[in-house]
Amino acid sequence: MINSLLSEYDIILASQSPRRKELLKLIGLDFKVKCGPEFDEIFPESMIAEKVPLFLAECKSDNFGELTNNSILITSDTVVALDSMVLGKPANRDEAIEMISLLSGRDHQVHTGVFLRTEYKRRGFLSTTNVFFRELTESEIEYYVDKYKPYDKAGAYGIQEWIGAVGVERIEGSYFNVMGLPVQQLYAELLKFVEL
Repeated sequence: MINSLLSEYDIILASQSPRRKELLKLIGLDFKVKCGPEFDEIFPESMIAEKVPLFLAECKSDNFGELTNNSILITSDTVVALDSMVLGKPANRDEAIEMISLLSGRDHQVHTGVFLRTEYKRRGFLSTTNVFFRELTESEIEYYVDKYKPYDKAGAYGIQEWIGAVGVERIEGSYFNVMGLPVQQLYAELLKFVEL
């Protein structure tokens, strides 16, 4: 369905994330993966958490380089926010355990910014999901970190993994956003984007 509407475009996903690739395939989109130069995910310290992922997604897009007029580039970034604190990807086991311990028994927000760009057009959007964790024991947290090694995940967890099944009581918003890409919203935004 979507491929016939986007048939004149080459869709490029600028991400190494296996989850984002999987989610784009889920909506039946034909795309190729191509990443730009290495990019330091740095944002102003004063920036509020919900603005960070769209800022980073736009920076990744600009860092990618030039596009031909039949390409649509998709870049994105996801952050986990607890109160006003941004939890990125943990550097090691201790950081992962610390992050999940902070989230235990609390609710937090997952913000994903997605940026679409062609040679002539630019458009970004934000998706936010509220996630509610039950109180987790220290041994549950350590088991998860040691078995799943969530060092490539914002907030040190993947909702699609064991911890999501046993620890997440409920969510408000897009489940796929928590995985790293709000595909329902992306589907709708792509269709709008090519009509502009």
